[in-house]
Amino acid sequence: MRVFTRLPMRDWRETQSAARDAEAAGFDAVMSVELGHDVFAPLAVAALATERVELTPSVAVAFPRSPTVLASQAWDLQANSHGRFVLGLGSQVKGHNERRFGIAWIAPAPRLRDYVLALRAVWRCWETEEKLDFHSEHYTLTLMTPDFSPEPTGLPMVPVTLAAVGEAMLRVAGQVADGVRLHPLCSRRYLEEVCLPQIAIGMQRGGRTRENFDVHGGGFVVTGPDDAAVAAGMEAARRRIGFYGSTRTYLPILALHGLQDLGLKLHRMSVEGRWSEMAAQVPDDVVRIFAACGTYSEIAGAIEQRYGGVADSLDLEFPPEAPGGLQRELIADIQRIPRQFAGFKDRTTYPQATRRS
Repeated sequence: MRVFTRLPMRDWRETQSAARDAEAAGFDAVMSVELGHDVFAPLAVAALATERVELTPSVAVAFPRSPTVLASQAWDLQANSHGRFVLGLGSQVKGHNERRFGIAWIAPAPRLRDYVLALRAVWRCWETEEKLDFHSEHYTLTLMTPDFSPEPTGLPMVPVTLAAVGEAMLRVAGQVADGVRLHPLCSRRYLEEVCLPQIAIGMQRGGRTRENFDVHGGGFVVTGPDDAAVAAGMEAARRRIGFYGSTRTYLPILALHGLQDLGLKLHRMSVEGRWSEMAAQVPDDVVRIFAACGTYSEIAGAIEQRYGGVADSLDLEFPPEAPGGLQRELIADIQRIPRQFAGFKDRTTYPQATRRS
């Protein structure tokens, strides 16, 4: 399996150092997250501090950004990292689009499908210097003058991976994307029974193959040097499961495990503002549904049991005091777990996907 880790984002000097350390430890990729800071600038810093690791936003929110604006940001990151950038893209939920970004909410899956195709149309235009002539239900792009076009790079087109939870978005990911970023509130059962079958439907429609499609994450990894550290990590995961479980979007995941009553209770508590009380509603057995848990000596086996054969990459965080040698050893153990993903398909042009949903 491939192993990703998060970058610190507040101080770019820390970002630079952390990126170097992650590469030295053997991580396959470093990620930024779109929370309180810009999601792309730290990756530019990391690109200049490293030579090997993949650079990716775990998810950049798509709809508040024009496809052409985002295409430009991704283009420069790809060029200046010499082909190491992967664009993680997501729709976000209705409330954030409408009330945080001021964006009208429409069905996200077909819109995001068109968004990905629009990105690739812009990239094709820049790389091949062909006329921009993209038409879809949600985006029409027909103007690109030389002054607004970057120089061709000779690099493969930027891979795009999509955040997906529901069945429609999972099918879109399989149809038009190069990978999927699964939500942390995702069990192995949900991955096997819902995610992979829907992705396969999309792949069939888009003429894609599993070996070139990265299935990333789905769940938490909780580890540490001893049982006390694992217990503390489980508490952190418990809080996040309580928070995510309160969102109605994720209720089908809980319902698959007979936990719909828990999800409804957590939602009521969120409406009542009882955020600090929600974690206590999540018992240990529920935490373990969504998390691979174990000490450093146990975690590789726990990850293989939790992810082996179904996911290709995951996130892993070490505390600052974890020795570099230990990190390299554990990462190497996880990387030995077999995966289906063999690598993104290198190509500078992409065929148009079918319009079926």
